[in-house]
Amino acid sequence: MKVKYNIDIFSASRLMVNKRRVPIAMADSATMKRPDVKLVLLGDMNVGKTSLLHRYIARKFTETVSTVGGAFFLKQWGPYNISIWDTAGREQFHGLGSMYCRGAAAIILTYDVTSWQSLVELEERFLSLTDTANEDCIYAIVGNKADLTDPKALEAGSEEGAEPSERRPSVRKQVQREDAMALYGRVLKYKLQDERSSQPAESMCFETSAKTGYNVDLLFETLFDMVLPSILKKRAENNSHTVDLEDRRDAKRTRSGCCS
Repeated sequence: MKVKYNIDIFSASRLMVNKRRVPIAMADSATMKRPDVKLVLLGDMNVGKTSLLHRYIARKFTETVSTVGGAFFLKQWGPYNISIWDTAGREQFHGLGSMYCRGAAAIILTYDVTSWQSLVELEERFLSLTDTANEDCIYAIVGNKADLTDPKALEAGSEEGAEPSERRPSVRKQVQREDAMALYGRVLKYKLQDERSSQPAESMCFETSAKTGYNVDLLFETLFDMVLPSILKKRAENNSHTVDLEDRRDAKRTRSGCCS
């Protein structure tokens, strides 16, 4: 029995209003712009992947339900189009992760700063899914829900226009930034990437808050800047494979004239 999973396709102008559910096999790519590059969010359920995406795109925090299958969004970054895939963290959808990661130029490995197990799951369950990503794929280690442990992340809500909060961080932080940086080193080792030629851990490990917006723009826009070389390389390769039919017809007419 064949099972069809669903994806959510989001419109850039109306994130929530234009959401519609369609089978993956029936997604009409002709109605969407062709993406130049792909970015994927991976991580266990309830770490806030969908909320991070909503915060960046819709500029607000949205209480979300668990993603079923995956959610797709096409972001215009200057003259380029970047597809962002939000994947399901549930065990029953785990096998779909490698399909979503295929050809990815950047992957955000997301954990919850208040859950040590969510960091462990990245290495034990999700890292192997990145085997289908590009060889030069960029990896970011992102600890979400920083507003629960970091006063700076909590205060960022007023700066981002979020609802002011009177509470103070009281949840114990289980994952330190040094732990995330250590994981980043293991990711590079697993991917056989040279640490000396890769981005340093200090610039690829982020702590964010989807609720207050803390470091969310910094995360996505840093990665967008980093994947630009991949976009330019891809466009150059596509142009080199393009054949000008008018030139071929002109050349054929010239050869015919010489032989007549």
